[in-house]
Amino acid sequence: MTPSDAGPSACPVAMPPRTTCGFLEVPERRDAPERKIKVGYAVHASTAKDRKSDPVVYMSGGPGSASMQLTGFLSQMFPDRDVVTIEQRGSKYSEPVLGCPETAEALLGQLRRPPADVGAAAVRCRKRLQEQGVDLRGYNTKEIAADVVALREKLGYDSWNLFGVSYSTRVMMDVAAADPKGVRSVVLDSYLPESVNWYDDADRNLADTAARLNMKDAFEAMTARLNATPAQVTTTDPLLGKAFEARISGDDVATIMAEALHEADFAAVAPAMVGALAKGHDELLRALADAVGEGLVSHEFGLYHAVQCQDEVPFNAYTTKSRLFTVNGDKAVCDAWQLPKSKPVNATTKAPVYVVGGQYDPTTPTRTTKPATEALPGARFEEFPRASHAVFLTSPCARRKIVEFLDAPAGGTASPCVDDAAGQPGDLHVTAAPYQISKSPWLAAPFALFALVSLIQLVAGALRGRALAAFGGLAGVAFAGLAGQSVYALVTRNETALAVGVPGTAVLYTWIAAASAALTAAALLRDRRWPQIAAAAVGAGFLVWWLTWFL
Repeated sequence: MTPSDAGPSACPVAMPPRTTCGFLEVPERRDAPERKIKVGYAVHASTAKDRKSDPVVYMSGGPGSASMQLTGFLSQMFPDRDVVTIEQRGSKYSEPVLGCPETAEALLGQLRRPPADVGAAAVRCRKRLQEQGVDLRGYNTKEIAADVVALREKLGYDSWNLFGVSYSTRVMMDVAAADPKGVRSVVLDSYLPESVNWYDDADRNLADTAARLNMKDAFEAMTARLNATPAQVTTTDPLLGKAFEARISGDDVATIMAEALHEADFAAVAPAMVGALAKGHDELLRALADAVGEGLVSHEFGLYHAVQCQDEVPFNAYTTKSRLFTVNGDKAVCDAWQLPKSKPVNATTKAPVYVVGGQYDPTTPTRTTKPATEALPGARFEEFPRASHAVFLTSPCARRKIVEFLDAPAGGTASPCVDDAAGQPGDLHVTAAPYQISKSPWLAAPFALFALVSLIQLVAGALRGRALAAFGGLAGVAFAGLAGQSVYALVTRNETALAVGVPGTAVLYTWIAAASAALTAAALLRDRRWPQIAAAAVGAGFLVWWLTWFL
């Protein structure tokens, strides 16, 4: 197949060369095929001399996450294969888009007092979608899987390799069962077996991850403290573009962390953050509160809840009330929507299956993914240390082993490899200042002014033969360079760490800044002209800012 065969249209995101985008027209409900909808997809054609005839078809998770933006990343991962990325029906790059700002706003409203009524918001969303002609019963895993099969037939591939992550692992297992002749192999990253009742497991999964990260006691202490005395945190509502005061309890923090721990970088710094929160460092909560708003724009919540209300929520017992407001919010939506319960598929396949999981994954933990893998014929499972959810995005080792699997799906275990500890933040000094500066760069003005004045002092002192002033400026420049370099090194390893603090070495460098201020003050005793007075004032002011606000 060549790109022109794909029915090209303008791609909604930047794509690598030799990529075309299109729409697959399908019935909204295959049992009532009159109304048609469009499913977005992209096809990247490999130019490798040893190009394989069987492509990789990828779908993101969610439900409700977009897929096309990963086309370039996947084309680099699989340079010798065509790469097809397919959207979920109702997602961002399909038509119609099942956005549901009403329920997204209500979920954020769980941090307000009184909390928003999620069920009432869901009713408003469903009414609006119905007025647009949308039948939510057509948005479920069975229909999404049928879309994948239909796309293979449209594109004309004899067979391809399925690649799913998180929720879409269920989709790809259904595809493998429905289209066995068209499936060469299956890769499942962060496998969510149909047999798992995710909502009933959510609290335990989070507790297990806290234990794996060796922060169980601190996590419980933090939760208890903030449940007893919730914190008031200023954050921004991304849907309204306005700041508001969020009231955050320990259970709210637990909910946010259950989502944040999907990221390996956050898992690496979570013990430091939880330990600090357990001791009362509530200033760190701003980053977590902001993460809630950011998460609300990452999914199309109409699609998300349509799938969950048919394929997941009805199969959970809810014998105890969850501490997680997302779990309770999803149930409130489903109680309001009253969509029909899907029939279990119990999908299996004879195609080779490779399942990868992360050590710190709070959503699809090894406890559930490994036994489910062992129940599949011809499947093998591998857990990756220090990884979390969606392993392939952060683990070069996992990407290499997935490629090796595709090269020989029926072969033995791929060669061993271990990711380095590049994402580990090392010793952190807890402070919220770097995160606040990332949101309001002008807050770093004292640091920039101190560095500039130190540089001028160094040059002027050296040119005029004033040793004390020159050495004072040199110490200030050295401090600024060393402190800046340590923070930059941290960011290159793990940008998320700035939400928790700065490297411990940055604190040690304070002595160099103090020496600069002392030398500058000594130079002032010999030269009381205004440039030296200004330099001394800036140095003293910077130390106050550094010691009382930044650190």
